[in-house]
Amino acid sequence: MAAWLAGTSSELARRAARRLACELRRRGPGPWFLSLSTVPALGQPTGDRRGFCSVRRFAAAATSDESEGEFARGDPQVVDFPGGKLSFVGEMNFVPESQRERIKCYRVLDDDGGTIYSSIFKEVGKELALKMYSNMVTLQIMDTIFYEAQRQGRISFYLTSNGEEAINIASAAALSADDIVLPQYREPGVLLWRGFTLQEFANQLFGNKMDYGKGRQMPIHYGSNRLNYFTVSSPIATQLPQAVGAAYSLKMDKKYACTITYFGDGGTSEGDFHAALNFAAVTESPVIFFCRNNGWAISTPTTEQFRSDGVVTRGQAYGIRSIRVDGNDTLAVYSAVHAAREMAITEGRPILIEAMTYRVGHHSTSDDSTKYRPADEIEHWQTARDPISRYRKWVQGNGWWCDAEETELRNNVRRELLQAIQMAERIPKHGLAELFNDVYDRVPSNLREQQRSLLDTIQKHPSDYPTDVPV
Repeated sequence: MAAWLAGTSSELARRAARRLACELRRRGPGPWFLSLSTVPALGQPTGDRRGFCSVRRFAAAATSDESEGEFARGDPQVVDFPGGKLSFVGEMNFVPESQRERIKCYRVLDDDGGTIYSSIFKEVGKELALKMYSNMVTLQIMDTIFYEAQRQGRISFYLTSNGEEAINIASAAALSADDIVLPQYREPGVLLWRGFTLQEFANQLFGNKMDYGKGRQMPIHYGSNRLNYFTVSSPIATQLPQAVGAAYSLKMDKKYACTITYFGDGGTSEGDFHAALNFAAVTESPVIFFCRNNGWAISTPTTEQFRSDGVVTRGQAYGIRSIRVDGNDTLAVYSAVHAAREMAITEGRPILIEAMTYRVGHHSTSDDSTKYRPADEIEHWQTARDPISRYRKWVQGNGWWCDAEETELRNNVRRELLQAIQMAERIPKHGLAELFNDVYDRVPSNLREQQRSLLDTIQKHPSDYPTDVPV
């Protein structure tokens, strides 16, 4: 039977090729446009038009009725390669390196906080709107105070989300608590929205005994199993293929949930970005790829990262539905992520979101961004394009907020943060033994030797080691 099928398939292919050659000679010079109908694979029922192709591979423009009619007529132009259905043209046309027009950016609020006429967005009620705003303000104050604490030498490192508060809070608000988050490192607002307290943030930064990572991670490498928030990992873009795997597991378990993974424009230059998008598209996993295109990968501008029209165009290359959104527009981000989540779960597909924004702060406390970008540019985005001020205008325009409430909110958050820092400083730190635990069931001999060597070194040079770390 197998031999007969193989022979029959080869003969059909030769006949189709001869008919195609005759038809093209009859039509004369191109271009020629072939039918988009599909030839069924041998052994399949004729009602199934998928052939060798995925059901989602480059959807045909023709209707199913038209496809049926063309197939019934035995159209000689029907050609279906294992790589997909194709039409032919007589001219040699190379696909251009970019589209003639840049992909437009979805926006709801103008710079004055007013909704743009005819804009389509997910309605936000008073309670949700105020919670989003208060979290954005809290994130801003948290960044300011923790940044100052690092400058005072109280913590070793910090990284802010200044200018990207809308991305953090609005995207988090559009998700469910069951959705799994795989962050980069500039998304503490997502964790804040989910219920991570200011005290928990402080405990991680100071690496005390209440830190869930037991002081082993760098500051700002938060994580919470309780809140479905994977621990931050320093290597860039490694979380992307992991997010696809997690999403695929949700799909296999038939969970009404998705994963979302965040990354910057610099992360798209990593191989893991491309592998993850292709992996997600092929497995049709419910994952949201959220790119914070803030213009800078530390000191490398986007002009030196890629020549394409940003990041959104790359989704189409991998067969992924994509959207570009104003990352400083709280309502636009919320609406886009809300819609993306619904599509990802109900349709079983990955979604790519490119949020256009600007990193107002330095990359981290180890960076001075004024060395590679003008100070007036930073000032412009910090004032004229600030996402918090813009969203506040919309909230106040609805009669939901006033200056007295603003003052009270900021004072309360600042007071709570200072108390959290004082408490975190008083909590003892883990002992050195924790450096060697939680990896192996039985600590191997090489690690025991390292531990003995470390203790000997501390005894010889006690002044070189912190006194608040128990030996």
